[in-house]
Amino acid sequence: MGLADKAKDKAEELAGKAKAAAGDATDNPDLETEGRMQESKADLKQAGENVKDSGDDIADALRAASGAVKGDDPDTMR
Repeated sequence: MGLADKAKDKAEELAGKAKAAAGDATDNPDLETEGRMQESKADLKQAGENVKDSGDDIADALRAASGAVKGDDPDTMR
């Protein structure tokens, strides 16, 4: 996940928190719900990207352990 994507997701999460707080402060349940949904959506995006990052880390560790280099074609390594 790129730094720009992480910043975008974090900004969306913070905007959702602000919207939820504004809805709570103004007694507007629709705005509060919308904010909480926006925050949850951003959290899910971040979690998905963290899973992808972990998978990349595992793949890199396996390549390092086997002596392979990223981009090596496993079909030609025999």
